[in-house]
Amino acid sequence: MTRKTRQAIVGVTGPDRGGLAAWLMTALAVKRAGARPVRIRPSGHNPGKQLDAIIIGGGTDVEPFHYGQPHEPKEPDDEAQRRSLLDWLVGLLLGISRAILATHSAKEFDPERDQLESRLIREALSQGIPVLGICRGAQLMNVVLGGSLHQDIGHFYTEETSNIRSILPRKTIIVTPGSHLAEFIGSDRGFVNALHRQSIDRLGEQVEVSAREPNGVIQAIEKRDQRFFVGVQWHPEYMPQSKSQQALFRGLVKYARIRRTERA
Repeated sequence: MTRKTRQAIVGVTGPDRGGLAAWLMTALAVKRAGARPVRIRPSGHNPGKQLDAIIIGGGTDVEPFHYGQPHEPKEPDDEAQRRSLLDWLVGLLLGISRAILATHSAKEFDPERDQLESRLIREALSQGIPVLGICRGAQLMNVVLGGSLHQDIGHFYTEETSNIRSILPRKTIIVTPGSHLAEFIGSDRGFVNALHRQSIDRLGEQVEVSAREPNGVIQAIEKRDQRFFVGVQWHPEYMPQSKSQQALFRGLVKYARIRRTERA
């Protein structure tokens, strides 16, 4: 048996158009954790039963009808005017890399992706497949289980505590003691990046909060009756320098290997 066939296989979801930068960074994190990443998109081949774990990636907003709300048009992003010079420079570099690596879709919603990922989440829950949700992925995990979202979290912040949106780890989170997340990252507090304007509102069935911001905004969720079903609002794939964030991918791969052994 070759090393390649012994490796756990981790599916990483994304859009049909764009998303190459996120895929490459996530694939790198999965490889560093010792597994083989496989890209999954709505129009592509779905590996299905080959998967030992799934990462539901970030991207466009979840369409609000999935959680019983009308669409609320976005307000202008005033926070962009308050970003530091370093944020601007890093954001510019990320924007350039995205422009080079991918052609982006201007769609605000992606119904085909919603459908694909919702099915994958339900299958993972029924079959015990480990799942890591990133940003949009965490939100969709909650919605699939009957929860809802804040379509804009601006009301949680004031001028003194603005909603930081940065690829850099500048947002504080408080991790729930005894949670799976606390076990994986080994800390009860940390700093993460933030690229979102939405967050989880009403929790889905048996979904628990595993991290919040000091103002109460939910930053991570999990289902403790599952081996690994964790959703984080931030983007750990863009923090390859962080041991605690890489530990999330190592935790996912650990349980992916267990599942692969059991299936064998």
